[in-house]
Amino acid sequence: MKNILKKILNKKKIKKVTKKIPKTEKKATKTKKISKVVKKIKKVTKKLNKKKEIKEIKKKDKVEVKTDPLRIPKNNEQKPEIKKVRKQETEKRLYKVKDYVNYPKDGVGQIIETKKINIGGIDVEVYVIKLEKEKAELKFPINKQSLLRPLATINQLNKCVSILKSKPKIKRSMWSRRAQEYEAKISSGKIYDLAEVVRDLNKGDDIMIDQSYSERQLFEKAYERLLTEFQIVLGSSLEDAQKKLDKALKRNLEKQAQKIEEKLSEDQSINQEITE
Repeated sequence: MKNILKKILNKKKIKKVTKKIPKTEKKATKTKKISKVVKKIKKVTKKLNKKKEIKEIKKKDKVEVKTDPLRIPKNNEQKPEIKKVRKQETEKRLYKVKDYVNYPKDGVGQIIETKKINIGGIDVEVYVIKLEKEKAELKFPINKQSLLRPLATINQLNKCVSILKSKPKIKRSMWSRRAQEYEAKISSGKIYDLAEVVRDLNKGDDIMIDQSYSERQLFEKAYERLLTEFQIVLGSSLEDAQKKLDKALKRNLEKQAQKIEEKLSEDQSINQEITE
């Protein structure tokens, strides 16, 4: 009985000793656990960042090895890459050697040959065009041959003659604006546009001195391009082609020369009278 009573009394004492833990102490333990977890996460992130930095440094070292041409690579290092020469996109040739073509900016020329040229590390196939009047050679890429124009047909030349015979269409706008329009027509390379410029700037049998310098310059530029195309297509001499154009334009160069001489002689006689 004594032993039983002692056990009962001991149990009561234990119950009295075990008190409830306050809430503040529980919160403190939770915060400690959270801080430990945060510290672990930071350590892991630092390790990952270090690994990334090491990888980047290795990549830079590899690039430096590739870019340094004087450095002799070891067995462990990567060999430098050999760059292949890029080639121009292949395109069918529309023109052959000895063909005549019209390039809008420079006029009529003849294709002498085709060859490959390296431009900026790219192999470019070009037409070599000889321009007789400019006494120069033009290297024109084949992949841009759509800008070139074949010479006109005989039917197109006949239409040009009818355009030259028609009345000129001169606008009332300022000369600077008209000059820009004429220049655009000449640089287009279209044969009908050239004929229109020649027709509109033609003075016929009038004295060419009355024509302004810029006007005469544009006329001669368009006239020469049209003349060369007529000569090559018709297979005639330069004089015969010029006679055909002048007949359509009603130009008589001999009469013009006579008029210019007469005017110059009149001016000289007036000057002599004034001096006397």
